[in-house]
Amino acid sequence: MAAPSANAPAPVLRIRPSRGWAALNLGELWQYRELTLLLMWRDIQVRYKQTALGVAWVVLQPLLTSLIFAVIFGGLARLPSDNVPYVVFSLAALVPWNFFAAAFGKGSASLVGSANLISKVYFPRLVIPLATVLAGLVDLAIGLVVLLGAALAFRIAPSAALLALPLFLLLALGAALGVALWLSALNVQFRDVGHLAPFFTQVWFYVTPVVYALSLVPEPWRVWLGLNPLASVAQGFRWAVLGTAAPPAGMLLLSAAVTAALLISGLFVFRRMERTFADVV
Repeated sequence: MAAPSANAPAPVLRIRPSRGWAALNLGELWQYRELTLLLMWRDIQVRYKQTALGVAWVVLQPLLTSLIFAVIFGGLARLPSDNVPYVVFSLAALVPWNFFAAAFGKGSASLVGSANLISKVYFPRLVIPLATVLAGLVDLAIGLVVLLGAALAFRIAPSAALLALPLFLLLALGAALGVALWLSALNVQFRDVGHLAPFFTQVWFYVTPVVYALSLVPEPWRVWLGLNPLASVAQGFRWAVLGTAAPPAGMLLLSAAVTAALLISGLFVFRRMERTFADVV
């Protein structure tokens, strides 16, 4: 075999933006898994860097919020709490809600916040919102331990329903990632999204049964409340940990369908808009 000529031209690699609806190419995410883990660790460190209490905020925030809710909604407004103490009743919904709200806010700003990285080097941009959402799982895990401890403190023994908790965790993760994909991509083109995100979070909070019981919603409307996946997640957490009523099957199926549609459409829209991120951000 002839040796390659010293004067042979060097190979040229051209990176061109995709046209039209690009393939998802999710296998590329696995190739950049170390980058995903690195960005996750960066987000976790930045969140608690130079804080006096550090990770203790993950414990104090839901506990103090649930105590305030117990005084206002459980004590003054006397809202029903499905025959469990209102503190753990609200805490069971606050734990997944805080995870979703953090993914909602931080996920929508993730691409704009990483503008310097996006404009300098190539990697699948999907890594950025994915790492932001996955970093919130650390807080979710700690909050879940706090919730289980609070339930035991009020002598609420776990039941077999606790085995279904991973399903509701997946539902919360899918909904959070789907919303983060949509908002992060749109925020690059329309910075108004970043200003509207806090407002949308407040509205979403009140249409999710966090401070009120699902039993207060008229029965014909409970299934349609499944259009909000967090409603099924909140009720599912209460059922799995506290032994309250399970979310209606129709409501749960509708939430699963909405989450799947939100996640799949978010992936395709993100890939569609990805080719312009480096130029616009």
